[in-house]
Amino acid sequence: MIKRYIGVIFVYLFAQLSPLLVSKILISNGLDLTSHNNIVMNWQVLSFLVALFVSIILLHKTEEPFNDRNFASPVMTFVWIVIGFFMAIFGQALANIIYAAITGGLEQSQNTVEIMQIARAYPIFIIIVAIIGPILEEIIFRKIIFGEIFKRSNFWVAGVISGLIFAVVHNDFTHLHIYFIMAFVFAFIYVKSNRIIVPIMAHVLMNSFVVIAQLTLPEDFFETANFIQLILLGG
Repeated sequence: MIKRYIGVIFVYLFAQLSPLLVSKILISNGLDLTSHNNIVMNWQVLSFLVALFVSIILLHKTEEPFNDRNFASPVMTFVWIVIGFFMAIFGQALANIIYAAITGGLEQSQNTVEIMQIARAYPIFIIIVAIIGPILEEIIFRKIIFGEIFKRSNFWVAGVISGLIFAVVHNDFTHLHIYFIMAFVFAFIYVKSNRIIVPIMAHVLMNSFVVIAQLTLPEDFFETANFIQLILLGG
């Protein structure tokens, strides 16, 4: 099983890093900016699709790490997905209220801003942000990292370690607390349901909600209400 997990992590890193290599190759060949960006974006979507496909194959019939817990029924699986979605939303809002009380204000997430700029320019990128990215992240950070640490320790140790890794990987250090809380929420509903599909779908719903809101609501709405700080993307 460990070899399978290493394989999943490898293809995830490939999906994350290979666009940089493709970009360097295209730049060295003097390709114009528009063509360069289109090729890199299409490659990134393709690489994430390949990573997802390979991950599903590698993880086929692998066991969940919580052998002492029953699997949630179909009804409770749906319930935990909904609970996880709202826990993630309100957890992040509470974290920002505390952050604002301590620092005296909210700082807009540059990570989210950049993601949405790319999504507006290249709508195909939304597939990664809203669907493929959350699926791969939950497989990597919850099923593999959290799950393996959980089997050797407990929920809190596994939650802290996997949560810190999840936060740091997103490279948004002014909002580490947001990603950390997200990680704990998704780990919690994973343990409670014993089904990886639960945090996956909660994560997908959250990111999809943010993308739809960002693309449909006026930009000044986010500036005046600081909405963008209350709901962060995990992508």
